[in-house]
Amino acid sequence: MSRQRLGQHFLAKSSLLDRIAHAACPEPEPLVIEIGPGHGALTGRLVPRSERLVAIEIDSALVERLRTKFGGDPRVTILHADALETDLAQWGPAVIAGNLPYYAATPVIEKTLSVNFLRAVFLVQKEVAARLVATPGSRNYGYLSIRTQLFANIEALFDIPPSAFRPPPKVDSTVVRLRPQNRAAELDIQDPVRFLAFVSRCFRQKRKTLRNNLATVFAKDVLDRLPLAGQRAEALTIWQFADLYRLLYHREPGGQKP
Repeated sequence: MSRQRLGQHFLAKSSLLDRIAHAACPEPEPLVIEIGPGHGALTGRLVPRSERLVAIEIDSALVERLRTKFGGDPRVTILHADALETDLAQWGPAVIAGNLPYYAATPVIEKTLSVNFLRAVFLVQKEVAARLVATPGSRNYGYLSIRTQLFANIEALFDIPPSAFRPPPKVDSTVVRLRPQNRAAELDIQDPVRFLAFVSRCFRQKRKTLRNNLATVFAKDVLDRLPLAGQRAEALTIWQFADLYRLLYHREPGGQKP
């Protein structure tokens, strides 16, 4: 697969690489996992901040370059693999970082949220960052916002223009930082998978109301009694989704489950 098809645009500006490394590891960390190290520009800045670094790269040519560059450092493991097919939990709790191509950004972030991570710092397309940090009422707010915010506190740190990359992408990028937060426990959600399936159904057609999106699951009279049934999903906070979920599933109406 060509590098263009892999969506590889390598960040070349030293000052920005330093800022990303500091955001990921403001203090030395026992373990850092880097996803998509590319030429190793960020890798070289993460190594002094970690006792052990595992770099996962899918491109075989880049793997050889990385092994030549870091092969003499016992702290560094270069793994030729697809991060989406790799068990990130096998090394234990870790800081996770990387410059994520557009096609992989969302699944990598979702995979990160499913493991015991200490902190995660990712460089993503600006529109992905906007969806991650979106709040109710904004056009970017959706399932991904809820999915991420259920398990992490997330912040957009700074933007990066196309000119900082080689080759330059056609879009702006943003560095985001995630810190683990078990909001499911705060919301008294016993089954996060089931809850997220319910949220996904609520957002199925964003322009429709909750009543319309849930009409195939719950009886009309049940939905008509809900105070928020006439709202669109994009208007609800994660707390309101949790309240609605508990209300509907405590009743266990006769429709199918999400």
